[in-house]
Amino acid sequence: MDKYTGKRLDGRYEIHELIGVGGMAVVYRAYDQIDDRTVAIKILKDEFLGNEDFIRRFKNESKAIAVLSHPNIVKVYDVSFGDRIQYIVMEYIDGITLREYLDQQKEMKWKEAIHFSVQILRALQHAHEKGIIHRDIKPQNIMLLQDGTIKVTDFGIARFSRNETRTMTDKAIGSVHYIAPEQARGDLTDEKADIYSVGVMLYEMITGQLPFEADNAVSVAIMQLQADPRPPRDINPAIPDGLEEITLKAMQKNATQRYQSAAEMLRDIEQFRRNPSISFQYKYFIDEKPTKYVDAINTVRGTETAAYNDNYAYEEDFSRGKKKKSTATLVMSGILSAFLLAALVFGIMALTRSCSVQEVQDVDLPNFIGQKISDIQANDAYKEFQLKIEYGEDPEQEAGIVLEQNPKGTKKVKANAEITLTVNGDSQKVTIPPLKGLTQEEAQAKLTALKLQYKVYQVEDDQTAAGYVKDSDPAEGTEVAEIGTLIKLYVSKGPSSVEVSVPAVIGKNLDAAKTDILAVELTVDSEIIYVDDSDKAEGVVIETSPLPGVKVAKGTPVKISVSSGKKSEKNIDIYVQLPTHVTHDISLKAYLDGTLYSEKTVNPSYNGVYQMSFKGTSGQKTLIIQLDGQKYNTFLLDFDTGNPRQTESYEYQDNSQSPDNGQITRSP
Repeated sequence: MDKYTGKRLDGRYEIHELIGVGGMAVVYRAYDQIDDRTVAIKILKDEFLGNEDFIRRFKNESKAIAVLSHPNIVKVYDVSFGDRIQYIVMEYIDGITLREYLDQQKEMKWKEAIHFSVQILRALQHAHEKGIIHRDIKPQNIMLLQDGTIKVTDFGIARFSRNETRTMTDKAIGSVHYIAPEQARGDLTDEKADIYSVGVMLYEMITGQLPFEADNAVSVAIMQLQADPRPPRDINPAIPDGLEEITLKAMQKNATQRYQSAAEMLRDIEQFRRNPSISFQYKYFIDEKPTKYVDAINTVRGTETAAYNDNYAYEEDFSRGKKKKSTATLVMSGILSAFLLAALVFGIMALTRSCSVQEVQDVDLPNFIGQKISDIQANDAYKEFQLKIEYGEDPEQEAGIVLEQNPKGTKKVKANAEITLTVNGDSQKVTIPPLKGLTQEEAQAKLTALKLQYKVYQVEDDQTAAGYVKDSDPAEGTEVAEIGTLIKLYVSKGPSSVEVSVPAVIGKNLDAAKTDILAVELTVDSEIIYVDDSDKAEGVVIETSPLPGVKVAKGTPVKISVSSGKKSEKNIDIYVQLPTHVTHDISLKAYLDGTLYSEKTVNPSYNGVYQMSFKGTSGQKTLIIQLDGQKYNTFLLDFDTGNPRQTESYEYQDNSQSPDNGQITRSP
């Protein structure tokens, strides 16, 4: 057992278990006895307590998140910067990293990639508006909850945009596969560096691969600076043109040609979501000068691979080229695997039960002898039979002709009966090649070259461009017999040709909204979302997804959000920035609407930020903070909106050296 598990910090936080280990800190799941909630506590490793650089970076994280309040950003509840221990108390996230999710998925639909990217961009938009640049956006720093919600974490190397605008001396901070070119060079960085990182993640999600990969970090960095990424549609032709344009614009090496803000990128994504066939026609200036080789030493300011290691997460060991997984990663992977296995078992049991109660009908069994096996398999009238293929030899018959069948034809059998057909020829085994993403003609040519029979099925699909293969049955990689196997090619004919507009039901009651949606041949999502704190009456629709007026295919489910009519209890966090020039203990008193709420002794040299939490359902309250009896801050707590607002701020007068050092307590 490690030194903290089972212990209690500051008489408040019970440490339950270790859930993660990084290069700079360890993370525990803990229980907050005062606020009755599970939290995550990040503790700086003992060996770094005397390292000013690591301490500065650790404090940066707490300061950065302390000024942020967004549903897609992890919350900070408390901080402590003592001589013997430094820790940050954060929101506990019950989920996995986006990196783990990507590793588990063989492929990701572009709609899912957009869903994740929108949440990340909204988080970054909020951070950028507060003057904070993350500078280490990567899948390892994105948490994914079970309901699909994204949480951006690890602001350890974030900075305030009003402060020093260069990266750390002699180091290109961030993970080299995701950092912007200017960040790799050690140049000035702003919010557009985060946009570049989002572009790389979007590229990875829709193609299944990184834009730049090499044997070592230095080579990857040079590619970030000099090489153009392979167009996403070259890797996956099913990606719509508009999404490729959005991805490549976010990844422009010249920061002035990128999206200039998260909000700007979000606007393009919203246009694309409404019209996946949109083309933005982005054009970029092309440098006519010949490409110049950039010396790796000058580029990265040092040939050490470790120059790209932020000494923080260590998800990748570039010097060895091997991936490392934390304890939390392994635990979460095991839990997820167990969950999926259980779901599969219960699904099979349920399917078995449902099938067992249905009566199977008797049907006429045709005589297949003399027919070609490919014709039999291509005939949908015979799909109700379970055909088992065996092979025989008859030199007088054409290869592929059915020689025998069991049971014989022209009799009644059950619709799902197994029929054994003996086919002429000694068939070789072949493996179905990759077909998904090819044009119909390319896929047919590949199957013909392998002497395989096929049948094309046209299907509607908004994830695959018209004329491209969506899937095959059997799937690619399956070993099949050369004779007697029919490959079904499912070729997209594009999105549904019949589209309708989502009706305007916002402001109507739930029953009326459902009636209007069903009337235009759309469906209502089974999950109705009830939202507290709405200004609408109970049962009134406040939002739909897709939005009213958006054209979608018939049958598309519409998710409805309805007012619950309730006011939820809101939690407002206040962060008091203590005076930086004070090194001794001072008395902090908080008055809520004129009544003493709390009193505590604090020392700014140990903890520069003091956090307080307040709960309420509605109305406004005034909070006054006094330091050593001096009025220091005034906040207005608005429980209707859940937001605080600082209304007054005063300088703290340090009277500790004054001959008359008596404290005067002033009433608020």
